[in-house]
Order: sequence, then structure tokens, then C-alpha cells
Amino acid sequence: MVQVRPKPFKVNTMCGIIGIFGKHRRAQALSMAKAIRHRGPDHTGIYEDDFCTLVHERLAIMDPEHGDQPFIDKKTGRVLILNGEIYNIEELKQKLKKKHEWQSAVPDEALLYLYDEYGKEFIDWIDGMFAFILYDPKTKEYLIARDHIGIVPLYIGQDEHCTYIASEMKAIPCEHVETFRPGHYYAKDGYEKWYEKHWMTQHPEGHATHLKEHLEKSVKQQIVADVPFGVLLSGGLDSSLVAAIARQYVAELHTFSIGLQDSPDLAAARKVAAAIDSTHHEFTYTIQEGLDALSDVIRHIETFDVTSIRASTPMYLMARKIKARGFKMVLSGEGADEIFGGYLYFHMAPSAKEFWEETVRKVLALSKYDCLRANKSMMAWGVEARVPFLGKEFVDYAMQIDPEAKRCVGRIEKHLLRETFEDHLPEEILWRQKEQFSDGVGYRWIDSLKKHAEETITDRQLARAHERFPYATPQTKEAYLYREIFEQHFPSEHTAKTVPGGPSIACSTATAFEWSKQFKKMGDPTGRAVSVHKKAVQKI
Repeated sequence: MVQVRPKPFKVNTMCGIIGIFGKHRRAQALSMAKAIRHRGPDHTGIYEDDFCTLVHERLAIMDPEHGDQPFIDKKTGRVLILNGEIYNIEELKQKLKKKHEWQSAVPDEALLYLYDEYGKEFIDWIDGMFAFILYDPKTKEYLIARDHIGIVPLYIGQDEHCTYIASEMKAIPCEHVETFRPGHYYAKDGYEKWYEKHWMTQHPEGHATHLKEHLEKSVKQQIVADVPFGVLLSGGLDSSLVAAIARQYVAELHTFSIGLQDSPDLAAARKVAAAIDSTHHEFTYTIQEGLDALSDVIRHIETFDVTSIRASTPMYLMARKIKARGFKMVLSGEGADEIFGGYLYFHMAPSAKEFWEETVRKVLALSKYDCLRANKSMMAWGVEARVPFLGKEFVDYAMQIDPEAKRCVGRIEKHLLRETFEDHLPEEILWRQKEQFSDGVGYRWIDSLKKHAEETITDRQLARAHERFPYATPQTKEAYLYREIFEQHFPSEHTAKTVPGGPSIACSTATAFEWSKQFKKMGDPTGRAVSVHKKAVQKI
């Protein structure tokens, strides 16, 4: 528990919410909301009293004609603004025992009444991606919560006047800002953890007997929408499985892929789309278009992490094209590599114990990497990305599986997942080697980024990097370039510290970086740094 003195309060989240606890802050709250309006271009809703101002920027996915926020409990006066989706909300509604005066037909309003009947206990029942603020004008108390993994972004800032909460860092007007902790709630006494499971601390021993049913359920839950939606399809195992499963439940499925001309992902995605009979949309981009977008990408995703920026840029360009075609929601395959040990460096794991411990570290760090990338790259253009592999029920099930069943000793990575869904995909896709998205869009992309950095950053700048950037000092010219652009948008020392540092190879944590002496000789985090298979398609 972190103790903090109560302060006036501001908040903002996806779609986009802004909350300010402080007197007469309406103008400031609206200015904050404008900074994240790309997340919720469909409607602005505002609540204000003498202590709190809440603003909600809505992206209408469910019931576009109704459901504008804030929600207000007519009996208690409590106010709710919510960013995200609650997948099991109908089940949660069944827990309500009292009669409540609903202001809308939108099920998410039920969170107000669950709190009224059960207090904070209800948070652990939620299966979804969310950040919300619940405020009681009578007691001046507030409850802020973020989902189990941090699929939805959220930040907290404080100054001598207010506490600020925002979906994106750029909306917070004070210097002291930090990431709101995933799986926690925050009230007047500070943080408290609500998401804590045995698999985080105790060696799992479960079986994968019902893996197929759990993933199918998670995908089915998340395809619910009242607007056109599709699936991001890279042609890799994870996105292809999500697309193949989703196709079972809809009459027509739209799939989207992007890459440089003749990229590996585009070719693989075409094969998957043909196999599952989806309506496929293929986009290409040029090196120059990617380079031109770098500054905007870094401003939107709010990180200087090298692999995140490499992958976010084509994703950002694709999101604009998806939105232009009338789509507001997509499913994506993030999370499978972390849960099942899918990155190529997992082949180096010395034991099942260390394999499991690394998956835990990776899953709990997703909010700073793949979740951040997928959410902010897409929401930059008002497109919501949902991630079925990270549904709470699925995560809790899959992380309980004995790591011996997941390990890739003498077998291809994620073999358990591949074997479970053998009948869903063409064999050449099912057994395709792991390809990081920034590699799969075309190897020339990373090579061009390095060349651009080499031409932009001098040897002298890199040699003195530790003087300019003492925290998470960049080790390459590419990393220096991204850090420099990040600082232009976010000059505070505190904003830099929201980005994790430490050595990494092929998306490893700093701990796994120690598994191989070869890693220490490599300065690039790309997946190509780890060579495992002689063939790109190989069933081991």
C-alpha cells in the first residue's frame, strides 16, 4: 500500500476519460481531454462538482446511439466513467440483488450498482480490459482501477494542487507522472493490489486439457460489437489462430495486414485469409512513409523502447487505413508469446523453473510493451484493439499449465498451442517459426531504421549518451534517436522513467538476457539475433 495525502483529482482513459479532483477545474479538464480526443472522437461527456471534474471521450463500439458517459447512480449520486470493455458484464449483472434506477441500457452501468452492493470486491470478478473512475460526491471518495494485465493504458500524476489520472501521459499537466499499476485499484489511502494469482509465485502443475475451449471462449467473448470489426492478421501463429477461431462465429470476417512490398507477413497472411475465407485487406507502406511517421508514433505510444517503436510504426500506419474503411474495433494476437514462451530466446531457458519465471515476468510487463503498442498505435486513429489471449479467465488458465508442457526443448516454440489447434490452419502457417512483427513486415524496415539513425546521430553524441541520458542510457544510435525524439515530446525526467530499461535480446527481460553469453555480444534486440531453426517452417 502506498500512502498519499488526498488531493484534488483529474482523470482520463480509453475511450478517453479525464478526472480532476479540485475546485473549478472544468477548463483544465477539457484541455486535458482534447489531448486524447483521438481515443474517443464520438462524444464528450462531463461531470463537475466543487471537488471533482470528470470528462469522458467516447469511442462508440457498443450501442452507438446510447450509452454516453458519465453514468450516474440516481439513488446514491455516484458517478462512473469507464474506458474499455467488460466481457462478462451480463454474468456480473446477475449478481445484483437490489432494484436500481438505470439511466441507460448499456450493461457497463452495472459497475455502479455492483459497487453499491459489494464494495471493491467486485473488481476481481471482472473479465475485461478496463480503466475506470468511480466517484462519490457525498463522501468525496474515489475509486480508480486498472485491468489485470494493463491492456488499457493509465497514468497518474500529482502536484501540490491535484492528483491527475489519464489514459495517456500527454494529457497530464504536471511534471511528476508515473504509470498506474496494472491489477491495482487506487483510493484515498493509495494503491492496493486486487489481481494476485498462485501462478505468479508458485510453480504451476496444471494440465492443458481444456486449452482449446478456453481460447475459443475468449475469442467469442471479444467479438461482440455493434460496429464493423476485423482481425489484425500478420500471418504468424497467434493472429492466425485468433482469425481462424473468430471466423467460426461470424458470417463474414474482415482481416487486415501490412508490410513492405513482398514482406514475409503479407505472403503468409494471404494464405491464412484464403484458408479461412476472410475478406482480406492488404496494405503496403514504404520506408520513407515509416520514417516520416516516427515522431508522431513516439508521441502517440509514449515510449522510446526500440522494439516497440519498430513494430508500432507499421501498426500505426495500418490503423489509419482500417479507420478510413469504417472499422472501429479489431482483434489482435498479443500475449501468446509471453504466456507460452514463444520468443526464440526461450529456447535458451536453462530449466522449466526459469522458463516459467520468465513467462511470469513477461506477462506482468505486457502493459509497458505489447499492450502499450497495440492499444496506442490503434487508438491514435480511434480503433480499439482487443486481445483474446489476454482475457483474464484465459490468462489464469493458461498460466497454470505446467511449464514442462510449454518448454521448447527439442521442439518448436509454442508447440503446445500449435498441436492443440492442428485442424485450424494450413500446416505451413501452423508450424511457421516465430517472427517478430517488426521483422515480419519486411527485414528492410529494421535495416533502414538503423541506417537512418547512423546518418542522424553522430559518434560523439553516442559516446556522450550517458551524460545526456543518465537513465536507461541508449547503447545504439537507433536507441539514441528514439530517446531524443521522445524527449522532444516528453521532456520530464519522470516521463522517461515510465519506460523500462535494461539489456534485452529478441524481447527478453534483463534476467533472461543472462541465459546466454552470446547475447552480451549483440547490441540489437531484434528476433533475428536468435537463430534456432534451419527452416522457417519446421515441425519438431
